[in-house]
Amino acid sequence: MDYTKLAVVITGASSGVGLATAEAFARKGAKLVLVARGEEALNKAAAQVRELGAEVTAITADVTDAEVVRRLVSRAREALGRIDMWVSNVGVGVVGRFHEVPFEQHEQVIRANLLSHMAEAHAVLPVFIEQERGIWVDMISLGGFASTPWAAAYGASKFALKGFSEALRGELAAHPHIHVCDVYPAFLDTPGIAHAANETGRKLSAPPPVADARRVADAIVRLAKHPRATTVVGSMAHAIRLGHFLAPGLTAKSMYGFIASYLDRAEPDERTTGNLFESGGGPVSVDGGLRSPKQRAVGLAAAGVIVAGLGVFALAKRPKR
Repeated sequence: MDYTKLAVVITGASSGVGLATAEAFARKGAKLVLVARGEEALNKAAAQVRELGAEVTAITADVTDAEVVRRLVSRAREALGRIDMWVSNVGVGVVGRFHEVPFEQHEQVIRANLLSHMAEAHAVLPVFIEQERGIWVDMISLGGFASTPWAAAYGASKFALKGFSEALRGELAAHPHIHVCDVYPAFLDTPGIAHAANETGRKLSAPPPVADARRVADAIVRLAKHPRATTVVGSMAHAIRLGHFLAPGLTAKSMYGFIASYLDRAEPDERTTGNLFESGGGPVSVDGGLRSPKQRAVGLAAAGVIVAGLGVFALAKRPKR
């Protein structure tokens, strides 16, 4: 794979993982189409990526609209000549107890995190089949294989995306050069937490260890050469995945208790819909300012404790012979 001949589309490209992925591909010389809702933020992001020497086309689009997505695929193909890889990266969230969050916010999470990904796949897979090749990258999260109390709609969308990708792999089995790749990051240091809708009345943060989004971007770049069905990024993602396998009920209760305990101690903050319904106009940045060396050390220790504790619990629950 010659990266300089690669044509890549990235949605949700104006910050966080999307921007990090654009920068990583730009350094390799790939040709890019970057997509986001907010025109001003997207243009700033595209300018940053062009400074790395890449050829970039910026297309403002709300991918929750299937007709808009169909037009987006046509425009991207026209700009690139073909589409080698599509990184479906749009994601939003709302934090709060399920029954206390206005239902329209849950609906929007599902619309953005699930239906937009399905609309993108529905529009681009015929292009891949016509080309007889292509790589579809579905940005999921550790929420794809472990419950997310306080973010029930987010978890529902991620579990559904995992099942959706598995179904696509089955349907595309007769096309050996079309790949469906899932990426499951742990908690990331991106502006995503600041952009989230918040119905808790408390200031939000991410639990350690908070990973650098550039690690996820590097993993996506590797998929262009070596596609694989499942890529898990971050020690906490591996730990929670294993913990859920060993003791799913305990994992859910532990996650709920952990977040509840944090929120009890967190500073008061106003309730907000964040960027659920429109672009938040936040900083055009990969980073969210959440990482520190102390966080990383505490988080790695916590991951070990989670796995060990759940392993002991699972063994204790096994029936005696």
